[in-house]
Amino acid sequence: MNQKLHSYRLQHISRGFFSVLIAASLVACSGSDKSGSKSKLDDNSELSYKQSTPEQLYNNGIDAIKTKHYKLATKQFETLQENFPYSGYTANSQLMEGYAYYLQNKYPEAAKQLETFLQLHPNSPDAPYAFYLRALCYYERISDVSRDQQSTIEALTALSDVVNRFPGTSYARDAQLKIDLCRDHLAGKEMLVGRFYEEQKNYEAAITRFQRVVLDYQTTNHVAEALHRLVEIYLKLGLTDQARKAAAVLGYNYPNSQWYRYSYNDLKKYNLVSAQTEKPTSKKPGFFKRMWGSFTSLF
Repeated sequence: MNQKLHSYRLQHISRGFFSVLIAASLVACSGSDKSGSKSKLDDNSELSYKQSTPEQLYNNGIDAIKTKHYKLATKQFETLQENFPYSGYTANSQLMEGYAYYLQNKYPEAAKQLETFLQLHPNSPDAPYAFYLRALCYYERISDVSRDQQSTIEALTALSDVVNRFPGTSYARDAQLKIDLCRDHLAGKEMLVGRFYEEQKNYEAAITRFQRVVLDYQTTNHVAEALHRLVEIYLKLGLTDQARKAAAVLGYNYPNSQWYRYSYNDLKKYNLVSAQTEKPTSKKPGFFKRMWGSFTSLF
């Protein structure tokens, strides 16, 4: 999905500048070579930038991206901005420089460049793509759940910004998928910490983590386990009413999960199985949240 969006935007941006060739030529040096604007370069080529037009520098950068010479592309776009700050090509060179950094996996540099573009051109028709690409710069830096999740939080914020600003676009649709993955990742972090606290018998801290997963990350894949872990802890603490209620919520929402089977067996060991626990009633609107709230209030 990302590659299709990037390819489409690259073609759109590249083609869009044919309409400003006349304006660009007015600010170019009168003695510049206009016969071959697409001067293809490689990483070892030397170019006299002072003798190049904005058009040449921009197209050189586009060619470099297409041939995967991303460092060279960055140099072309930087040079264009430094030498021709008022060119009709300058705005898009700022955006494409950010893209070139992104392709080099230089995500902090890419995000900074894209933020500059958005500050200078908030109403650009390419703003949706810039917001989306900026969000990806945070998303690509998400680390394993065992590590700090600040990048995940930043990615979630940036992706939500795309969805809120540009609903209905392909960028928003892809961003929403990534938001779900971010939330699942954050829930996974809470589960990791909660399991650690449970192993250390710090049950109060563990309960806080597992409750957070159920309350704040209800659409993730971790809720069933979080409910089971709560059943485990409540039984260890002798809080049988809370254990029953947690198991009822688990059985009601995830009756076929392994976690419900585990909790059901645990309740049987304590002679706490009831008809409601064994055969959850039919769903009603808002039941999950009401039932969860009823048993958390008991602890």
